[in-house]
Amino acid sequence: MNERLTITALGPYIGAQITNLDLTRPLSDGQFEQLWHALIRHQVLFFRDQPLTPDRQRALAARFGDLHIHPVYPHAGEVEEIIVLDTHNDNPPDNDNWHTDVTFIETPPAGAILAAKQLPETGGDTLWASGIAAWDALSTPFKTLLAGLQAEHDFTKSFPEYKHRGSEEEHARWKKAVVNNPPLLHPVVRTHPVSGKQALFVNEGFTTRIVGLSQKESDALLGFLFAHITKPEFQVRWRWQENDVAIWDNRVTQHYANADYLPARRVMHRATILGDKPFFRAE
Repeated sequence: MNERLTITALGPYIGAQITNLDLTRPLSDGQFEQLWHALIRHQVLFFRDQPLTPDRQRALAARFGDLHIHPVYPHAGEVEEIIVLDTHNDNPPDNDNWHTDVTFIETPPAGAILAAKQLPETGGDTLWASGIAAWDALSTPFKTLLAGLQAEHDFTKSFPEYKHRGSEEEHARWKKAVVNNPPLLHPVVRTHPVSGKQALFVNEGFTTRIVGLSQKESDALLGFLFAHITKPEFQVRWRWQENDVAIWDNRVTQHYANADYLPARRVMHRATILGDKPFFRAE
């Protein structure tokens, strides 16, 4: 039996499509090792025609590590590790901004697995950007400025209170999440724990300020970094088909779910793999 994966790079910095692999079946150790190495190299991987059940998606994600249970999003049936991102019933999308998932916790996710369940006729693409490529493109003096700085990440920046007053239960869940997730600090430049590569680790979704700078200095620097990270040169864009799957390294990427399809419905299932505490190690 041929277990060799076919890996087709989608750009010089980020993104690859994987074929000759059935994610609906348990992976052999050899298949998983190839997948893991491809993820480290390409940062986000794409698969066509993989009709994952929530149970199977959870099992696949668990091969990579322990799974996160989101404090706000609904989950898929009895599988609480699989969150449902659904624009039905006038739920406005809240992921149509550049963000890295769940950086408001001490150990932000190492990765995520996203499965397309229901799609609009057109639109709804997702874009990913490489924090590694963005870092590499900076000048040496600018890298020196950023190295060792810390930034604050705040849950409420992407989850403001007014969006979670639909019911008393929803509001109570939000208030509990705020108490459990106070603002915390991560390095502005993060060293990948496996590859050792440096990556910019600030994102518009959750990063609020850079510690030690004045408000104007912080706003100016973050404004530049948010724009720089998301330059088209550092991106890959995926046009979803039903039952497509994407797996990404959340430690060194951020992504944007294009909301150009409204008021049509889009339903996605996501498993989120817990990571380790971000750190910066000088080269």
